[in-house]
Amino acid sequence: MMQLERVELCFPQLLNSSCRKPEPPNSDVVLFYSLLSSISLLGAALNLLVVFSISHFRQLHTPTNILLLSLAVSDFLVGFVVMPVEILLTETCWILGDLMCALYYLLPIITIAASVGNMVLISIDRYVAICDPLHYSTRVTQKVVTICVFLCWICSVFYSIILLYDNLKQPGRYNSCYGECVVNITGVVDLAVGFIIPITIIIVLYVRVFVVAVSQARAMRSHIATVSHKHSKIVQVKKSEIKAARTLGVLVVVFLMCYSPYYCVSLIGHDILIGSSTEVFMIFLMYFNSCLNPVIYALFYPWFRKTIRLVVTCQILQSDSHLAVIL
Repeated sequence: MMQLERVELCFPQLLNSSCRKPEPPNSDVVLFYSLLSSISLLGAALNLLVVFSISHFRQLHTPTNILLLSLAVSDFLVGFVVMPVEILLTETCWILGDLMCALYYLLPIITIAASVGNMVLISIDRYVAICDPLHYSTRVTQKVVTICVFLCWICSVFYSIILLYDNLKQPGRYNSCYGECVVNITGVVDLAVGFIIPITIIIVLYVRVFVVAVSQARAMRSHIATVSHKHSKIVQVKKSEIKAARTLGVLVVVFLMCYSPYYCVSLIGHDILIGSSTEVFMIFLMYFNSCLNPVIYALFYPWFRKTIRLVVTCQILQSDSHLAVIL
């Protein structure tokens, strides 16, 4: 009995079914989580800057930037809400009940599904821009892209509900004790719909984009000295599209590097238990991708660096700041 009394439980009144409270973290763990928290807040702040920049400055209201805006919204939610809660879950007891546990996990699944969907839309956007440039302006309009983004988020919500259906129908069915928050995801469905199908689409489209971009770059180099002034403008447009494809290609590669380890667990036949300690590293690696995206924007997009300067210097407070020349 003496040993049982010394054990700290999440719910002391439930002696035989309560989880034990996690041990106080040592200094190394505290430092690690402090670093994760700082990265999370920095990522949220940078993604909020992306959202504000694209929303505020009229010149940035382009179809491609609307896709980046949608991606930044999902990344902001990951950095501002999902990552901090995940950090708390690893070191504290879950006290909000089994239903709230299942409902909470709707948010990370929605944001992750939306991120994957946005990546697919970005790949399609670049494919049309590079492989069918003559019809790009008529096929890929702001209205069409806005509808696609809206449908992407709606599908992400339905997908998350389907994925967590068993957990929502019977909350807490996968918890081993009270005070734990663990849900089970159907590995085959998540692997196919959430990873294999979209990743295949992304890779196929970008391989095609890469082949066409290389051939266009060679053609431009061989004819750049003989083109007229009118044709030189077309060359400049093609150059800008190819540069955009390269930048977004970096975005896709980083995305694949961060997401692939998580889904490799399903590839070897294991179900993914969100909340289990063995998945912590892969989950945070996925979330870390959301913090890396705005850093990529800052490195490759001059317009993002310019908007940051305008925000920091408070020039956005001017009445006509939304009309500023950014590009």
